[in-house]
Amino acid sequence: MRRTQLTMAPLLLLAALAATAAPRGVRPEPQTPTLPPAPADSASGGHPLESADLGAWLDGLLPFALQAGDIAGVVIAVVKDGQVVLERGYGYADVAAHTPMDAERTVIRAGSTSKLFTWTAVMQLVAAGKIDLHRDVNDYLDFRLPDRFGRPVTMLDLMNHRAGFEEGLKDVLIVDATRLPSNESSLKQHPRPQIFAPGTVPAYSNYGAGLAGYIVERVSGERFEEYVARHIFGPLGMQHSSFEQPFPAAIESALARGYRTPTDPPQPIEYIATRPAGSLATTVSDLTRFLRAHLADGEFAGARILDRDTARLMHEPSVPAPPGFSTMAHGFFHETRNGRTLIGHGGDTIAFHTEFDLLPAEGIGITYTFNGRGRDDAVYGLRKAVLDGFMDRYFPSPAGRDAPRALDSAVADATRIAGPYESSRRIEHGLLAIFYLLQQTTLTANADGTLGAPRELEPGPATFREIAPDLWQQVDGTRRLALRTVEGVRTIIDSEDPSSVLQAVPWHRRAGLNLAVLGGTLLVLVSVAGLWPVSALLRRRYRVAPEEPRARSLERRVRLIVLGNLAYALAWTLMLLPVAHLALEFYSSSLDPVVRALQVAGVLVVVANVVGVVSLWRLATLRRGAFAWIRAAMVAAALGGIVWIGLIGQLISFNLNY
Repeated sequence: MRRTQLTMAPLLLLAALAATAAPRGVRPEPQTPTLPPAPADSASGGHPLESADLGAWLDGLLPFALQAGDIAGVVIAVVKDGQVVLERGYGYADVAAHTPMDAERTVIRAGSTSKLFTWTAVMQLVAAGKIDLHRDVNDYLDFRLPDRFGRPVTMLDLMNHRAGFEEGLKDVLIVDATRLPSNESSLKQHPRPQIFAPGTVPAYSNYGAGLAGYIVERVSGERFEEYVARHIFGPLGMQHSSFEQPFPAAIESALARGYRTPTDPPQPIEYIATRPAGSLATTVSDLTRFLRAHLADGEFAGARILDRDTARLMHEPSVPAPPGFSTMAHGFFHETRNGRTLIGHGGDTIAFHTEFDLLPAEGIGITYTFNGRGRDDAVYGLRKAVLDGFMDRYFPSPAGRDAPRALDSAVADATRIAGPYESSRRIEHGLLAIFYLLQQTTLTANADGTLGAPRELEPGPATFREIAPDLWQQVDGTRRLALRTVEGVRTIIDSEDPSSVLQAVPWHRRAGLNLAVLGGTLLVLVSVAGLWPVSALLRRRYRVAPEEPRARSLERRVRLIVLGNLAYALAWTLMLLPVAHLALEFYSSSLDPVVRALQVAGVLVVVANVVGVVSLWRLATLRRGAFAWIRAAMVAAALGGIVWIGLIGQLISFNLNY
């Protein structure tokens, strides 16, 4: 199961610059520390899940992994049959103060794991008859969602991430608490366009979770933060948990600092505008209470947050999936791991990275949070490796399974599926759309009929073998890719990610084409601008007679237009550069005047470039000769390239919603 990231930075967005989210072009390739192996128990095939064994394993694993990955700290807890087997912290909550991570006292940010509380609140109101999972959510709102496709968005669509919304970033991550908008105002001021018909294409959406939380508020008559505190935190005794922002004093005083690496200064506190999607502050010890309640069908220590039938329904798949593929279960990610049902939800902010998983049939749960990204974003691979190691140590896969045989048509089929794809979780409108335009995922056909694709949350490529028509399985794993046609688009479904798919890229959006256009355009413009002073020096040295006034006038005009294009490209580069540093709070409404000025400048660039092309044609006519025409054609193509990238990358537009 792909542990879906809440970094309020869409993962593909980060990939475009460093290339986050690897997976397939969604994140920089993390350098996963090499972990010591977990030997299997010869008698049972798995170690007994007991405090002593678990503690010894984690003591040998996590200190080493934190050091190898250059990660500040981690808190972890495991529960079994309603009891805590182990709660432990490793590393530092505050590096400078040498404050240790403590499972009971250290407050962490849960990221997208917060959504499980939102979905639990929704199911409470479903059980109370106040929310219908299949009803148009517009009936619960005091504003209307777009109706581009003529299909209503239902609460179940929101839970399944199938409402069709594109991703968004503006005013989502805030570091200045005085500028923090309410969830309501954030939803109303920054509505997300629909790019898919509701119920059709999965596209992970923080906006959708924010809507669900606002509906909880509307139908319950209580502020979302107060509703969760009263109906979930209170009954479960979660005394160190809150959705409130800014945090209550007791929460803030115990909050772990977040780091890139332990030697870097701590990150500023991250406030999340769409609170139901990711603002939870809690302790791992508190999370075990929520975890145990879900393992016990909604009850913990005599308090019940869900009736038995509703809790069991919530854990069941809520959208169909091919055999062997993960799916959504009313907000939970639902998969089969090592032959056992696993449900859960990961969560990420910029600094905090959480895993929260249940094995319902076994009565087992595990949750842990890191408070740093680590060197080369090592935390992503480590987070996956800890869960993989836990499952393989205590619940290993049944032995004796033969690898499926490849199909005879594999070579032709691999060629047919190969090519560039883009994630359904993307931005298509507004200035950040350019990142999704310039980096995409490429599937490659190998000579032996296997298929190459990026790994999930790990460095390097993975190799897939076709084991059934339009179905590929990873050669050294269980991950599968299926080829389907969804809403007329060639689509790749990943068995580990039910919250998004890969879609074939139309020719005009292909990263290869647009990177070539952008690179060639900038090369020509910079080269031409750089040659002008050289040309002037040579003309002076060799006393070349000046051109006629008309040619000189046209040349000056072309030079001004070329320099204007370079200044325009530089201004946008500076505007987009904060993404490379994960300074996502930069993208806020306070930036609107600057963005608007650049958008107006884009219109002026279009007009100027038309004038430039005409001027180049006239200049070549005056100068004559093949070189003059070649130069004119190259510069004209570069001016056209700037306009192309500006238009298709949504830089030349008047959209302030991104």
